[in-house]
Amino acid sequence: MEFFRSNILLIGLAIGSCFMLLLPLFKKSAGGVPNLTAAEAVTLINRSNAFVLDVRDATEFASGHIAEATHIPLADLAARIGELKKYQNKTILVNCQRGMRSAKACDILRKAEFTQVNNLHGGLNAWLEAKLPTVTNSTATNSTATNSKVTANKSAGTKSTAIKSTGAAVKKVASNKNAAANDDVAKLNEVEAVAEVSAEANINVSNEKGAV
Repeated sequence: MEFFRSNILLIGLAIGSCFMLLLPLFKKSAGGVPNLTAAEAVTLINRSNAFVLDVRDATEFASGHIAEATHIPLADLAARIGELKKYQNKTILVNCQRGMRSAKACDILRKAEFTQVNNLHGGLNAWLEAKLPTVTNSTATNSTATNSKVTANKSAGTKSTAIKSTGAAVKKVASNKNAAANDDVAKLNEVEAVAEVSAEANINVSNEKGAV
């Protein structure tokens, strides 16, 4: 007892060190897959551009899911594993509603030699408890429609601007042509006036000669 009292600080440090060394093991499931908190999952998605796989049922998925998640129900995962081959060496985050089905899905992926599989601990429930956003199919559809509408409006605006610019250019050309025509008429009138003056001068000279 005296030994423990004298070295309680050292014993505490030793226990703390052991805990820190074992912590990574506690965060892994039985299949050796990391169990991530919602905050860690967000970091994984942002930094590693993780592929999100949702293994819940269709009704659950339709009610709300992580943005850009791919939906393959757990019951269909083994049969559809070929669809995910391109992600075999990519970072994958698997989620269900509470974390149990996703753990099973992680085991299936690991057995199929997927190398970077991660499980969302607590599932979508933990995600929602962390106040993180989800989307629905209707939200994604509305977003796509809105983007298409904005693009269409921009295109229409561009066409309208182009038409206005073309109209202004046509008017300017027409105006220039009218101005040029007016200048030609003025010059012609000026020539005719000079010719008339010359003709009158010749007539006067002829009359004077006749009188002499």
